[in-house]
Order: sequence, then structure tokens, then C-alpha cells
Amino acid sequence: MKKNIRLIWQLYPTYLLITLIAIGAVSWYSANFLSEYFLSNTIAGLKSQGQIIMGRIEPQLSPLNAKEIDFLCKEIGKSANIRITVLLPNGKVIGDSNINPADMDNHADRPEVKTAVFGQVGSSLRYSRTLDKRMMYVALPFISPERVEAVLRISISLMEVDEELGSIQSRIAFGGFFIALFASLVCFYVSRRISRPIEEMRRGAEHFAKGDLSYRLSSPQTTEIADLAEAMNLMAKRLESRVEAEVNQRNEIEAILSSMAEGVIALDMDEHILSFNQTATNMLENLPTSVNKQNLQEIIRSSDLQQFVEKARKSNTLIKEDICLHHIGERIFNINASPLRNTKKKRIGTLLVLNDVTQLRRLERMRQDFVANVSHEIRTPLTAIKGFVETLQSGAKDNPDEAVRFLSIIEKHVNRLEAIINDLLQLSRIEKENEENQIHLRKIHLKSVAASAIKICRSKAQAKQIEIQLKCDDSLEALIEPVLFEQALVNLIDNAIKYSSEKGVIQINISKIDSNISFMIKDNGLGISKKHLPRLFERFYRVDKARSREQGGTGLGLAIVKHIIKAHDGHISVNSTPGKGSTFIINLPRKSNQN
Repeated sequence: MKKNIRLIWQLYPTYLLITLIAIGAVSWYSANFLSEYFLSNTIAGLKSQGQIIMGRIEPQLSPLNAKEIDFLCKEIGKSANIRITVLLPNGKVIGDSNINPADMDNHADRPEVKTAVFGQVGSSLRYSRTLDKRMMYVALPFISPERVEAVLRISISLMEVDEELGSIQSRIAFGGFFIALFASLVCFYVSRRISRPIEEMRRGAEHFAKGDLSYRLSSPQTTEIADLAEAMNLMAKRLESRVEAEVNQRNEIEAILSSMAEGVIALDMDEHILSFNQTATNMLENLPTSVNKQNLQEIIRSSDLQQFVEKARKSNTLIKEDICLHHIGERIFNINASPLRNTKKKRIGTLLVLNDVTQLRRLERMRQDFVANVSHEIRTPLTAIKGFVETLQSGAKDNPDEAVRFLSIIEKHVNRLEAIINDLLQLSRIEKENEENQIHLRKIHLKSVAASAIKICRSKAQAKQIEIQLKCDDSLEALIEPVLFEQALVNLIDNAIKYSSEKGVIQINISKIDSNISFMIKDNGLGISKKHLPRLFERFYRVDKARSREQGGTGLGLAIVKHIIKAHDGHISVNSTPGKGSTFIINLPRKSNQN
């Protein structure tokens, strides 16, 4: 993987390299220029000196006086500190300021000599093996009208020139070094100045990526980068506004979903959970605390629900159905399923809306049972009354004894109808007063209310030789509606008498438990099977229908008791064992009692 390099380390070396190349080129050009300049001046100087020397030597060429020429060379060379050599056109040395000409080689092959032989001024730079120095040679021809008679070669050591050039080049190099050092600092500053705004934008982009859209970039001095920073700030501002709008919209949707009484579950096309509201969690209990793409069937194992979701997934219209879920206690949900689509109208899943209709369906069943029970309870005496009336009309009235018996039976059934209607009216009145808060509670001594209820039921108890025992503190008081509460106790005591055997005992205990008032009515009668207990307080529900009718009950007594206790914000329960009797317990909450 290619390693990324910071911008400053891309700009700085590039600028520095360009600067160093420029400084090196200038230094090299300057050094070469100075070298050429010094050499040109040296050649020009040697030419000037050569012209002067030629004036002194030229008279000795015609006729040729080699000895005098050699003498002049040595004399002039000694005073001028230069080397002077005079050669014939064939390269033979006839005079030299330093060495005996006879000991010198032929110089016809020297470049400067070759040039001078052709009548031009020749010059050359080379290392002299004789003198062990780098020398500059300038050769000037002695030209007669007819030919080149001789060549004057003047040479000088370049040691001083080289030393001077070396000194100048050292100063140039030293100056170049400091210029390069200064240039490197300038390059670093410029590179840093260019890269810093970009690095700030990178840090700003990191802030934006982390969700800190309130962060703002500073505006650099460079127009292009300043425009980019402004564009990024504008982008962040718009993103912040859009994100805030999205968050507000999401919060509104979540608030709406959380406030809904219906449970909402969104599924994808593979029946994985996308989202759900709190109500759905409360309803189904097994939903995860967070969305993690779990399959609905893995959480709620229900074949009915699975079939419904599969049918909804294949349907493009709204469908609804009642589904009973057994894993949370036989709860019934009315589920509406509709296609879930995105902004492009493409289906992405299914939306389930759940209504817990368990209580509603139970009430509907109770209403149906109530209507059926009322119809049955009323139809039975009406049928009997109608039959006996028809019998009387058909001639039985002419028989006084039969007529009296039939009329007594008719009266019995009429009394039963009246009792049923009175109980229904009483139930309706209690419910209405409770709903409208028309029940007025008063602080009453509970022992007096219980004693009054026992007094009403005493004749029935005495007929079966049943003893009723009351245990209650004389000072115990509670906020109750005395007439209604007395009716509830009467119904419970009467019920205990009916289903108790002769010479039995009914115990009534009233006590204060944790600031609540508890009423316990216990008998030792027939008892009630466990399967009947959940429905015992429903209207017209009978454990033993035949025995209940024989006892003269309407089937509404315990329902009336339940509604009276409910009107006092209390609760009634029952414990019973077949053959060992039953115990009814009333609990009044703290706010309904005072001591």
C-alpha cells in the first residue's frame, strides 16, 4: 500500500530543490564567467607585453642574432617575471628566459605556435611538465612583408590566477550556502503557509465527520483557499440545519410512536425487525431493547402470526386479522399490516400496527354471555308464567284448588323476574354513580355496618342453625358509602348461608393490615372448584346452575359485590377448596380508610 506524504513534505523539498538548482546554476555560471574573465584579461595583458617585447627583439631577427635574442629573453624575463621564448617557424627555440635553448625540444607541435606560424596570435592553457605548473601561453608572430620570420611566445604561471579564482569561488560557495540556507527557511515558510490552511480544512473535515457541524474554518488570505473554506463552512451550516431538522423530525416521529396506544413494528422484506415503538415492547414483552436485525419469528414463535406476516408480505393492500398469542398469557391482538415503502415508492418491507383487544374481546364475550344469560334467566320464568296462564285460560281456573296453585307458581316466577330486574337496575346504578363519581363516602364505624348486615341475614341463618361470628375492633373506621357497603356484605353473607350446611359457622373478621382495611368472610360449606374462580364474579355465572335456582339466586349477587368494592377503589378475591368451604376477602386501599 502506497504511503501518503503530507503536503508540506511534498512542497518544501520541491521548492528547496528548485532553489538549490537555481543557486548552483548561478554559482557555476558566475565561477565560469569570472574564470573566463580573468583568463581573457591575462591573455590581453600578455599580448600587450608581447607587443613591447617584440619591439626589442625584432631588430635581432634580420640578420638573425640568436645569441642576442636569448640574452634579451633572459634579461626581459627576469625583470618582467614572465617566461619568454623565441622560436623559428620550424619550431626551433632560439631564445628562452629560463632555459638554454639548445636543451629545449622543438616546439612546432605546440598549439599556440601552430597558430602563430600562420600569422595569427595563438593562445593555450596547459600543464607544463618542464615547470610542473599550469601555464598560459600566448604566441605572437614576427611578420615581415613576405613571411613569418619568428614567433614570440610569452607564458605565465596561472597559480596566482587559480588562487584568486579559488578565493572568489569559495566566497561564491560560502555566499551560496547562506543563500541556500535562507532560501530553505523561506521555502519551508512558504510551504507551511500553503499547507497550513489545507491542514486546518482537514481538521475541520474531521470535526464535520464526527458530527461537530458547529465547528467553523477560519478564512485564509489566499483567495482560492478562502473560497474553499467558505464553501465548507456553508456546507457544514446547511448540513447542521438539515441534521437538526432530521433529528427534530425523528424525535417527533418517535414521540408520536411512543405516545401511540398501538404497537408499531416495521419489518424488512426478509421479516427482520427494522424498528418498533415502546408500546410494542410493552405488548409483546420479548422484543429486544435495540434493533439488531433479528427475525420476528425468532422472537415470537406463533404459527398464526407467521402465516399472517407471510400473507401480508405477499399482499400490496392493507389486511387485518385477530391473532392470539399464547406466550404472553392468551392475549388477543388485532393486527393491521400494510406495505412499507421508501421515498421512491419502492416496497422495502411491511408495517404492523397492533391493538391489544384482549379486554375488548373479553367484554364482547361477556356481553354476549350476558345477553344470552339475561334472555335465558328471563325466558324461563316467562315461559312458565305463559304456560300456567294458558292452562288457567283453558279451564283450570274453574278448579279453585288448581287455580290457587297455578297462581302461586306464577307469583313465584314474577317475584324472580322482579328480583332479576332489581339486581340489574342496581348494577347499572352502581356503575353509573361510580363513573360519574356520585358515590359519597363517609367515615363510618365498620362494626356497626357489619352488624346491620348480619341482622338482615340472621333469619336465614337461624333457619339452618348457622352461627355467624363477627370479630372487629369497635373503634375501626373507614370512608365508605354505608348503604352500598352493607349491601355487599349482605350478599356475601347470604351467599355463605346458602352454600353452607346446617349447623355450620360463618366467620367475619375485619382488621387493619398495613394501613389497609381487610374484610374476611369465611364459611365451611361446599366450596368452589378452582376452574370456576376466575369467572365467579361475572354476571349470571353459576357454579351449580340447578342448585342456584333452587336457592332462589339471580346470579348477580357477586357481580354486584364486585362493582360496589370497585366503586370504593377496593379489591375482592376468593380462596376456596371443594368440601372445605370458601373465604371471600375484601381489601380497601389506604386512601379509602382512616383510623
